[in-house]
Amino acid sequence: MTVWSARRSRRAGRPADAPSGRSAARGGTPLPDASLPATTDWLVRGKDGRLTAYAPVEGAVLRWTERHPGGPEWTGPETIPAPGIDPHLSIAQGADGYVHLVALRRTRRADGTPATDVVFALQYQSGLAVRDWAVVGNPYPDDPALAERIGPPAAVIDSEGSLHVFVRNVGGGICGRASVPSGKWNKWADLKGSGITGPIRASITSDGLMELAAPAEDHILRWTQETKGVKFQRAEDVPAGAEAGSLSSERTGPGRLTHFWHDAKDGTVRAWRPSDEAPSVLGTGEGTGPVALLRTAVDGHDCTVMAHRDAATGRPALAAYPTEDEALGATWTLTGEPCVGAPALAVDGRGRVVMAAFGTDGTLRVARQKPEPGLALEAWTRV
Repeated sequence: MTVWSARRSRRAGRPADAPSGRSAARGGTPLPDASLPATTDWLVRGKDGRLTAYAPVEGAVLRWTERHPGGPEWTGPETIPAPGIDPHLSIAQGADGYVHLVALRRTRRADGTPATDVVFALQYQSGLAVRDWAVVGNPYPDDPALAERIGPPAAVIDSEGSLHVFVRNVGGGICGRASVPSGKWNKWADLKGSGITGPIRASITSDGLMELAAPAEDHILRWTQETKGVKFQRAEDVPAGAEAGSLSSERTGPGRLTHFWHDAKDGTVRAWRPSDEAPSVLGTGEGTGPVALLRTAVDGHDCTVMAHRDAATGRPALAAYPTEDEALGATWTLTGEPCVGAPALAVDGRGRVVMAAFGTDGTLRVARQKPEPGLALEAWTRV
């Protein structure tokens, strides 16, 4: 499958590649649909160049890790106990390579009242043990009923290596909390806002400034920073209706982000950054869930690679275009077998684009870039 070629002004698609029948499922564990990733950040490259995939299941997080940078062999799935966590897992990685797994944990106190807390677990190196889950808390420590209504967390690591978590509060705005270098946590801050309908997206620019985006009924709310720190201010809204669980962002230039989502009406991918008068449409392919993004070089050209789950077939779909040149559009090409959750993208230890997804049988599937011009994927393999 070829998605983009530098020899053409537009991407050209060949017929979708067939899944590989050579690799049987090894160690795969069938997972309920609801337990699969609702985010696209579940495929992470560690400091040693090895990729790791994570998936939340009931009472645990499963982890697969490459044996060597670039594969093809993997270990796993290993089970990371996580009693009571929701299936939405937010994953944040800092410049030090440490991976933070962030989730909501729902349990019961001794008197039967609900206890809802943001929790996180820290992994220092690929394949090594994950530290015990630590409690961040919630914005309503004295009101369990209100705490039970907060939304799933978004997480980001700032330029100082501190973890920041954000949740939708009961008023439909955002509350956030940040750790400090000493390991302690600041108090929960109310960032205001209203009408949020889905998960929050937290990102950081190349300048080290954080930005938040959240969907509302007919617009996307944004918060930005003027300087490094924890104080946010409301920025201009994006006049667009986004599918509630589809927001994602990518660094596409010095100090700036481009935001992507599926349009709530027609399911197409849209892109916008503050310099745009209106969102751009990137192809006719209709998708569901969040859009996976990867900025990387293809044939020496700066490109943005995108992946999503096709709305009609349930199969992964891939597209690419020259970064910040949305006027060229994008051609979506189906690949592999139907998947659940959302696909993910990464660059492996050999510099190849990797696309990963979970099959309907719960096994991890991986396809790597071919060693040829353009962006072409090898046949999918089951891990």
